[in-house]
Amino acid sequence: MYEFEPDTDATEALVGLRVADVERDLILATLRQTDGNRTHAANVLGISIRTMRNKLREYAHAGNVIPAPSEQ
Repeated sequence: MYEFEPDTDATEALVGLRVADVERDLILATLRQTDGNRTHAANVLGISIRTMRNKLREYAHAGNVIPAPSEQ
């Protein structure tokens, strides 16, 4: 399990952004940090792999660059 103390300045920087945009950026950043491993990224974020796949499909359809899946 990942435990961390949220950075207050970073949190404040999110004020005014759409939740959907923050969610997308967090999912994609986590995916990059896990070298494209969707299962690991979903676990880190506390979401199901199905949710991860659905979100990635939605983001790709909207023209976002999705990190390639890692070889597991």
